[in-house]
Amino acid sequence: MTDQDPSLPHRPKVERVDRRQLLLRTVDVEQLVPEDDPVRAIWELSDRLNLDLFYKSIESQEGEAGREAIDPRLLICLWVYAYSQGIGSAREVSRLLEYHPGFQWLAGMRVINHHTLSDFRIRYKEALDDLFTQMLGVLSSEGLLSLERVTHDGTKIKASASTGSFRQEGRLKEHLRLAQEQVNQMGDPRTAQEVTPKLRAARQRAAKDKRARLEQALQELERVRKQPGRRCPPEEAKVSTTDPEARVMKNSNDGYRPSYNLQLSTDATAGAVVSVGVSQRASDTDLVQALEQIEARLGKRPHQVLADSEYTTNENVIALDQKKVNFIGSLRPPPLSLQRHARHRPVFGSSAFAYEPLTNSVRCANGKSLHHVTTYEKYFHRTSEYRAYIADCRPCPYKSLCSPRAPSKIFKRSELIPIIAAFRSRMQTEAAKEIFKQRGPIAEFTNAWLKEKLGLRQFHLRGRLKVGIEALWATLTLNMQIWIRRVWQPRWAITAT
Repeated sequence: MTDQDPSLPHRPKVERVDRRQLLLRTVDVEQLVPEDDPVRAIWELSDRLNLDLFYKSIESQEGEAGREAIDPRLLICLWVYAYSQGIGSAREVSRLLEYHPGFQWLAGMRVINHHTLSDFRIRYKEALDDLFTQMLGVLSSEGLLSLERVTHDGTKIKASASTGSFRQEGRLKEHLRLAQEQVNQMGDPRTAQEVTPKLRAARQRAAKDKRARLEQALQELERVRKQPGRRCPPEEAKVSTTDPEARVMKNSNDGYRPSYNLQLSTDATAGAVVSVGVSQRASDTDLVQALEQIEARLGKRPHQVLADSEYTTNENVIALDQKKVNFIGSLRPPPLSLQRHARHRPVFGSSAFAYEPLTNSVRCANGKSLHHVTTYEKYFHRTSEYRAYIADCRPCPYKSLCSPRAPSKIFKRSELIPIIAAFRSRMQTEAAKEIFKQRGPIAEFTNAWLKEKLGLRQFHLRGRLKVGIEALWATLTLNMQIWIRRVWQPRWAITAT
């Protein structure tokens, strides 16, 4: 507060703010968060999980010389709590450890360097995968996971790269040459004397990382050029210099951005995520990989799988039928080639020919018989060809309408293979349509929760492998939150009363 004007008739007496003083306070760490705070549930749940794979790499042992390692259980809980608060930055977590009550309670008022947090997040891929599987086991034991009905869907998540970071081959090679020169200059003794050893090591590490990314970008460029279905010429192909494995995809609200396609399978019982995958394709139609992951984690396959038209391919229908999984998906239109064939049929179409199953022959409108020639399968249709005799077609009054160019009529009788035909017939029923309506609320809710509640609108890590690790952290957090809402909070409320 500023001093009062001495010209005033009287000067109010107020308490001044003194920011130069030092305070010594007693902090009761246990009272930093209330008893029903979810951070306590995360710590309690972590005690039920087997963390041996995380402890296995710790070299320091009890009774021997050496510094104590930070408890992996603490680091796991810190990251789960951070994602539950919509935080995915290691620097932000380290900063919050200085004043945020929840983080302070977890760490016991200890501040952890962001390098330690960042390294831990990406270091234990196998252990994290095992932890995700254990969490599914916990949910299953509580009756929150049954695999009776599972939905599968994909959602685009922005990559940690900008659209402006995409370069063609010429620019990539030029940047790689400059990066190599920068690495070579790091060894110059005249340059080395101008900076401290710590700063010099940091610059060398950054230069080598940049060179490695550019080398990877050139390798990814070759993969992009070989990708089937590309519309632009190979010489115009581009990849990102910051995240070479990211691909430009159309996002729902932000147009075209460098992204990854996050593939999630969600159990309908309580909304738990049972499989996680990351794809570089904007339109990923693979369901088999998700089913194999579910079976590897839980030892059994889902009874029923729901997916939209993107996944309702003939290949998936056949694969899931072979695995004895009931597939419910919206019907896709027939291939364009079949649609074009239907538009260009002659005047005498299939209605002018009668199939005779006893003799496996076809009778035309003039009463002549067409004999069977061959049968083949294409586009998951079984097609049988029948040919008329030239002697029958030559004097036929309908030849100009039936086969004006060929010497004799060739008739093709096409039908779906039995598995596809049965699937399409089943999806026409009202029961299947009612079941399919449940797909959206389950699958889309999971996508919305990850983006809105956990803040996973953009990955903080780069590269498909690390992006997959971050996706595991986020979905592990989502599954833990389900346990907290459905098990811990009601149980705690009963205990408290």
